[in-house]
Amino acid sequence: MKYALITGGASGMGRATALLLAKNGWQVFSCDIKKNDEEAENIVQLLVDVTDSQSVQKAFEFVSAKTSKLDAVINFAGIIMMNSLIEISEEDFIKIFNVNLFGAFRINKTFFPLVQSGNGKIIITTSELAGNKILPFNAIYSISKKALDAYAQGLTMELGLLGVPVVTLRPGAVETPILVDSNKEMEDLNANTTLYKNTITKFKHIVDKEQGGTIPAQKIAKLVLKILQKKNPKHIYKKNNSKKLKLLNFLPTKLQLKIFKAILK
Repeated sequence: MKYALITGGASGMGRATALLLAKNGWQVFSCDIKKNDEEAENIVQLLVDVTDSQSVQKAFEFVSAKTSKLDAVINFAGIIMMNSLIEISEEDFIKIFNVNLFGAFRINKTFFPLVQSGNGKIIITTSELAGNKILPFNAIYSISKKALDAYAQGLTMELGLLGVPVVTLRPGAVETPILVDSNKEMEDLNANTTLYKNTITKFKHIVDKEQGGTIPAQKIAKLVLKILQKKNPKHIYKKNNSKKLKLLNFLPTKLQLKIFKAILK
């Protein structure tokens, strides 16, 4: 039997991947700060807070008592924030990095002995935004994902020397709870900002229009299974990346700012 540990496994891409792997005969350890209400065969749900080293260690002790190897560690756990970089609280600034970046670091470091023992793979989910220039009000999320992407590339190089594949997954818009959270974040920002009142309202209209191109989380799950079935997977995979964002990314920053000023005026 093959064994996988998935963070953020209670919902969204993590849950879809856990269900697909379990259906294909994998034993899945699903780690999240909450449990999914529906139990499923071959899925063990563990309450794990990736921001808490003791919580991660407790999960490691449980998993290592069940198996001496992991064929995959799949990092999906993450949160989204929308704010202006000049108004965001220090607490929130630190929080998003503690989840999105340090959470992956804690999981991969702690469970690496089981991955190495099982000749397994590590998959790190960043975002299509990681490869693009940073957009206004989504900046804090993009910065955390760029940092995570850089961490993933560094881990790819270092663990590659040990023969352990590390794969970076950069999905675009996916139908997950994070998408719902992003709408609430935008509403909260609109209510709380003192510097960008009119701008945020217009920016939200643009974001709402762009969310029409989402894909179901199951498509990401199928891609993950495909990656795990490959002996030599690519280092980076992209799924449902926005053509508009890709085009915008090619423009000079000065021109981007000019465009944003015009449409948000």
